[in-house]
Amino acid sequence: MRILLADDHKLVRAGIRALLEGMPNVKVIGEANNGREALELARSYKPDILLMDIAMKDMNGLDATAILHKELPACRVVILSMHATGDYLQQALRAGACGYILKDAATLELQLALDAVSRGDIYLSPAVSAHIVEGYLHQDKSPRADLLTPRQTEILRMIAAGNNTKEIAYQLEVSIKTVETHRAQIMERLGIRDVAGLVRYAIRTGLIDASR
Repeated sequence: MRILLADDHKLVRAGIRALLEGMPNVKVIGEANNGREALELARSYKPDILLMDIAMKDMNGLDATAILHKELPACRVVILSMHATGDYLQQALRAGACGYILKDAATLELQLALDAVSRGDIYLSPAVSAHIVEGYLHQDKSPRADLLTPRQTEILRMIAAGNNTKEIAYQLEVSIKTVETHRAQIMERLGIRDVAGLVRYAIRTGLIDASR
């Protein structure tokens, strides 16, 4: 693997280069101090992989990655970053990066990332992936407000808690027909066809606690 390294901190570059040179089948063919310089070297040397920092002067790593992805799509970019948030990862992937690894990662993880992208795969640092999953779960804690009315949400919660139609009607002081109508509307709006599906949806969105 012919690798180009782009980072605006000399000590960081020296440390990463030392790690890379200790790996089998890896050759560092150049170093860049910013995104613009990385583009110039990439155009000249045509590296297999470009390890790219995000925050660099003159041109940041994300802008450089987007340009490189258009000009040299065969060069696969792995972002090296201190940021574990999903926002940076999403921007990197949209720019065309094939990998995202944190700077405090172990040497073995760097090797795994290089091996993965060289095969044509995408590599994401586990720490970053965890943030994305956590954010997704956090966003999905409640049904979308535009899908269910407050009364439908209440009825869904009661259905998922194990109450039958008669029990729900009694507790809400409405007719059985009203509950049945609400349940049909809930299923239609959520695209769910049975009570088991409603229960799974309620658990997934946090309407009920599945551990109880």
